[in-house]
Amino acid sequence: MDKLLNRTASESVVKYLSIFPAVAILGSRQCGKSTLVQMLSSQLHNFLYVDLQERISMQMLSEPELFFSNNRDKTICLDEVQLLPELFSFLRSEIDRDRKPGRFILLGSASEKLLQHTSETLAGRIGLIDLTPFTVSEVRPYDGYSIEKYWFRGGYPNSYLAADDEASCLWRENFIRTYIQRDIPQLEFNVAAPKMMRLLTMLAGEHGGMLNYAKLASAMDLSAPTIRHYIDILEHTYIARVLPPYYKNTKKRLVKTPRFYIRDSGLLHQILNISNYNHLLANSILGLSWEGLVIENVCSVANDAVASFYRSATGVEEMDLVLEYPDKLIGIECKASASPQVTEGFWKAIDTLQPTYTYIVAPITKGYKLRDNVEVIGLPELQKIL
Repeated sequence: MDKLLNRTASESVVKYLSIFPAVAILGSRQCGKSTLVQMLSSQLHNFLYVDLQERISMQMLSEPELFFSNNRDKTICLDEVQLLPELFSFLRSEIDRDRKPGRFILLGSASEKLLQHTSETLAGRIGLIDLTPFTVSEVRPYDGYSIEKYWFRGGYPNSYLAADDEASCLWRENFIRTYIQRDIPQLEFNVAAPKMMRLLTMLAGEHGGMLNYAKLASAMDLSAPTIRHYIDILEHTYIARVLPPYYKNTKKRLVKTPRFYIRDSGLLHQILNISNYNHLLANSILGLSWEGLVIENVCSVANDAVASFYRSATGVEEMDLVLEYPDKLIGIECKASASPQVTEGFWKAIDTLQPTYTYIVAPITKGYKLRDNVEVIGLPELQKIL
C-alpha cells in the first residue's frame, strides 16, 4: 500500500489557502497534519516548514519580527504552534502588514477552544480545518483494506499502515504513553501521569456509556470538577468525544447526561489490551466499539450538522446518533453484526423523532431497505451519502 494516502481534507486546505492569510489545521498528534502539508508543498509558493518541537526552530523564532520580515515571500508552515502561544500576536501584526492569502499554515494538536489565541488574536484572518486520523473512505481505495483491519487498528496512519497487528499495537502503546507523559505537560496542564492513565483506562471501560462524574470522582479519589477538567483535556486534545443528548422538545422526558467515547477505535482497543480482531470479537466492548467507530466517521464528514444521541428517560426509546441539519434530521443506529436486528425502542424513537431518513450501520458490504426511509448500510457507503 502507498504510505502516502490521499486525504479528503486536501481540497479544503488548498481552497482555504486561496482565501485566508493564515490557515490552521488542527487535530491530534500523529493524525497526519504534517504529512498532509508536505504532500501539498509542491503546490504552495516558496514553501518553508518550521517544526516548533526542534530547538533550532525555536531559536529562529526568538525574534519573530525579524524572521517574518525576512521570509515574506514564502508560505510558512508552523508545526505544533500551541507550543509557542506568544507567537500569535506577532502573527496578527505580520498579517495586517500584508493580507495576501496563503501566507501561513499553522498546525496544532489542541482544539480551537484550547488555542484561544487563534480565535481571538487572528479573528477574520484565519481559516480553521479539523483533521482526523484516516476515515474509512480514505483507506478503502487502497490495497490491504478491510473493515476488520480498519476497525481493530483505528485510523492513526502509523497504526493502520503498520506491517502487522503486533507492530500496530506497539505503536499505539507508545503513542498513549507519549501523549500522557509529554504532550499533556507541554500544554502546561498539571496532571499526574498515573492519574490520567488510570482515568483513561476507566473511561475506556465506560466507552459509549453515560458520563457519571460523581462515580468517576469517587473511584479516583478526586473531586468531580477535577474529573470534568481532565475529561476536558482529553476532549480538547482530540482523544475523547463527549456526545451531548438530543434536547429538542418531544413532549417526553429525555436523558440529559452526555455520552463518552474514545475517538479512535485503535486507541480504545489498546487501552483495553485487545491485541487482535479475534479478541475484539470476544470482548463485551464489541458493539460499543463499532458504535464509536461509526460516530467518529460520520462526524468527520457531517461538519454542518449538530450531532447528538437520543434516549428517553425510561430508556425505552433510543437512537445512537442524531444529525440535525438546517433542513433535515438523520437518525443513525449502529449494529456490530452481519445480520443486524433492531428493537421495538428503535421504531418508537423513529415515531417520536420523525427523521427524514434513518440508517442502520453494520459491517456489511451490501445494504438493503427495511422500509421507506429506513436502510441497513455499510459504513463506507454511509460516508459517501453524507
